[in-house]
Amino acid sequence: MFSWYATEARKKRRAELRKPPKFILAFFSTRTMIKLFKVKEKQRELAENASGGPPVKKQSAGELRLHKDISELNLPKSCTIQFPNGKDDLMNFEVTIRPDDGYYLGGTFLFSFQVSPIYPHEAPKVKCKTKVYHPNIDLEGNVCLNILREDWKPVLNINTVIYGLYHLFTEPNYEDPLNHEAAAVLRDNPKMFESNVRRAMSGGYVGQTFFPRCI
Repeated sequence: MFSWYATEARKKRRAELRKPPKFILAFFSTRTMIKLFKVKEKQRELAENASGGPPVKKQSAGELRLHKDISELNLPKSCTIQFPNGKDDLMNFEVTIRPDDGYYLGGTFLFSFQVSPIYPHEAPKVKCKTKVYHPNIDLEGNVCLNILREDWKPVLNINTVIYGLYHLFTEPNYEDPLNHEAAAVLRDNPKMFESNVRRAMSGGYVGQTFFPRCI
């Protein structure tokens, strides 16, 4: 009786020794899953390209998020968005702002947006293409807007940025300037600032600087 149990125990131990360790099974299981995933991904790409057209370009996470942002835009009539490179290049676009209130009433201001593939973890790069006399926009088109710098967070979106730009025209801020001369005039003499803005938008000189007409 004891001999039979001992024999069975030895057989069981030998069978266990022949089995691969559990971590090896897990390793091969993971490798198999990765291979299957790659095969399915390749099959999907082949199916998408089966029509004979050009290969379908994979969209980055930034493009997918930007597409969502654009589809959910809720802008005032004074702000419009354009895609000069067509629908295949959503990452570079333009926004036109026509303020309907404040110092810049009646002006037309064009901004370019360049969006990173890692958006929204990086703020879009924004430049003002219209030369403007403004305390928060310098003569090279750089824009001083806190949400484009240290206050940017991934929960913000393109709609937020456009509204921020719009409010720069309705409420220019002399406390955080890029054009220090314009900021000083706004702070010390708002009437003169208003006169300078109208002269610049009409196409004329403010000091030694010429501004093309944008009104």
